[in-house]
Amino acid sequence: MQDESQNDPPAKSRSHGRLKVQISAQPRDLMAEVEVKGAFTVKVVTLFPEAFPGTLGLSLTGKALDLGLWRIVPIALRPFGEGKHRNVDDTPAGGGAGMVLRADVLDRALTEAARGANPDRLKWPLIYLSPRGRPFDQAMARRFAACEGLTMICGRFEGIDQRVIDDHQIEEVSLGDFVLTGGEIAAQAMLDATVRLLPNVLGNQASTEEESFSDGLLEHPQYTKPAEWNGLPIPEVLQSGHHAEIAKWRKVQAEELTKVRRPDLWQAYVRRKGPGK
Repeated sequence: MQDESQNDPPAKSRSHGRLKVQISAQPRDLMAEVEVKGAFTVKVVTLFPEAFPGTLGLSLTGKALDLGLWRIVPIALRPFGEGKHRNVDDTPAGGGAGMVLRADVLDRALTEAARGANPDRLKWPLIYLSPRGRPFDQAMARRFAACEGLTMICGRFEGIDQRVIDDHQIEEVSLGDFVLTGGEIAAQAMLDATVRLLPNVLGNQASTEEESFSDGLLEHPQYTKPAEWNGLPIPEVLQSGHHAEIAKWRKVQAEELTKVRRPDLWQAYVRRKGPGK
């Protein structure tokens, strides 16, 4: 028999982000419940809501958070758990090591996360951070940044029950070919790549157009003052002021770096260019 406490309403999620800057000793805490209309909204279902915003609250993404350009709503999974101890996982069906996050528990959390979210997955993707998912890349970051919002599920243990993935048509996304203890770090990395593409987050929009992967190539080498360091000068062309020649040099450098370091990207780039181009 289940403990009656499982029927208690789950704790209300706290969002981060606000409409305007206000002077305060603890600005995010005081403004945590403010709804930011029209801002790109991220909902993160996690066992560790205190992990957010984390490093996303720093630098340009943190400034954008304070200005209300985006907001993040961590949704604690534990309150949706079963029984007195709010259990969220159980042993794998068929045996095996580890634990699996329960479908019924996740379903309740996702129902909460769906409040205020656009049900159209093209406008509001629902993703699960999983090592077996489709690799995250710059194109995916651009796709997410063009949406109204995003809901992310941070897995733990051996993963989540396949039935909730199928029932909710969850998109699985991987940060890379390695395994983490949970999805929180992967979520922060993906959000950093996505949020920086939102309008007005970066001071210079051209930065996103010239960096690695934007045109399928790795970025060219960068230099700055002093003009000579330890006997090593900045390439002469970069100091020439001839913009066409500088652009040509950078393109050649980007192509050479990509060809040597990322043959997979180079082959895809060559295919896109077509023969003789």
